[in-house]
Amino acid sequence: MVFSSLVFLLLFLPVTLAMYFLVPKRAKNAVLFFMSLVFYAWGEPVYIAIMLFSTVFDYCNGLALEKLKEKNEPKKQKAVLILSVVVNLGLLCFFKYTDFALTTVNSAFNTSLQPLSIALPIGISFYTFQTLSYTIDVYRNRVKAQHNIISFGMYICMFPQLIAGPIVRYADIEKQLDINSRPFNSDKASNGMLRFMLGIGKKVLLANTVGMLWEEISALGGVSSACTSYLGTAAFMLQIYFDFSGYSDMAIGLAKILGFDLKENFDYPYMSKSVTEFWRRWHISLGVWFREYVYIPLGGNRKGLPRQILNLFIVWFLTGLWHGAGWNFILWGLYFFVLLVIEKLFLLRLLDRLPKLIGHIYTLLCVFFSWVIFANDDITVLSEYVKSLFFKYGFCSADARFYLMNFLAVFIAGILLSTPYPKKVFKLLLSRVKSEKARFALKLALCVIVFAASFICIVSSGYNPFLYFRF
Repeated sequence: MVFSSLVFLLLFLPVTLAMYFLVPKRAKNAVLFFMSLVFYAWGEPVYIAIMLFSTVFDYCNGLALEKLKEKNEPKKQKAVLILSVVVNLGLLCFFKYTDFALTTVNSAFNTSLQPLSIALPIGISFYTFQTLSYTIDVYRNRVKAQHNIISFGMYICMFPQLIAGPIVRYADIEKQLDINSRPFNSDKASNGMLRFMLGIGKKVLLANTVGMLWEEISALGGVSSACTSYLGTAAFMLQIYFDFSGYSDMAIGLAKILGFDLKENFDYPYMSKSVTEFWRRWHISLGVWFREYVYIPLGGNRKGLPRQILNLFIVWFLTGLWHGAGWNFILWGLYFFVLLVIEKLFLLRLLDRLPKLIGHIYTLLCVFFSWVIFANDDITVLSEYVKSLFFKYGFCSADARFYLMNFLAVFIAGILLSTPYPKKVFKLLLSRVKSEKARFALKLALCVIVFAASFICIVSSGYNPFLYFRF
């Protein structure tokens, strides 16, 4: 467990920002690195050693690749790269998939191998991909090796996005690691603060609230009326979007305050008109990572259609497995693989000719059923849940009507705010205010109201974990 929300907001964040802005320029990276370690070690003092090992290991790998390049020894360079990939993925697989592999073997061969019951280091899926992006790009000569271990450590451990992304590739942030390349900008910092406040609002006011409905319905184990199951999945659909995009907003906002520009991780994915478009808008940093470091190296679409389909299969199998050690996650990844191949073969061309509304409905239905698979990690429960959607336990019930009446307001708010229209309306209203100061005051007032409401909810509810902490 990491910091509680209140400890983070009232103690860690003010102290960190005060230290960061008060120390001389040359010490800012060191402060951020140290405080990021404190942030991580607060809940996992043992597993900080693994993150530090990955940091030092790939820092040394980067230097070794640089030296071997100067000596023109490509075979040794390749050996260093393979070592980096094997060790990093080996650590990830050991902690994340050992018990899954043992239980799978037990089920398949009727053995009684004892699971290790190892706790998953928080954020290991994210920082492993970040360290790999560094060594691979140094090997490809896309970036230079980092000689300052403090700057490299700060890149790996930077607390705003350490736990749940976005996944920051070294190439995207290389120049910003130099403090002189990210001078303090009050406009950027103020915009970052507003973004951070809105991110908290997404998480606390929307994700947590609608998540309570999903928690109640999921506890039924799939034994519920069709209406109840559809409401539950719709609740999870909104919860996971506002939970994860809220975290990304908070991370991007905090990074801006510190002077960094991180790339966007969400772009209103539920507005997509195809599943292909959905995956260009959802968890963008993960999609980019798999494209750059798996799909393209495998050959992408350059080696004919059969090879392209195989490459897509590998990418989506790994994408599902990356999200969790469970057959439902693998099934979820392969579900999207099938849809994307169908779209690539003919459906995209058909959707382009149809009205946009048809594409929207089709995409939302596909994504809706994907979340049914994703949310139910017990295959038996998943089976019952799918059956309930097709009326095994009746069409509607008093419970469904009760849930709808009690959560109708948050559903309406969630649906509206998952579209760009509220933002467009707000921008239109701001455009009619002539004074720049007045426009900022209105934005600040809105964000303060959202933050105050969120803070009250945090105080009353205690710990507020993010869904993606467990992935």
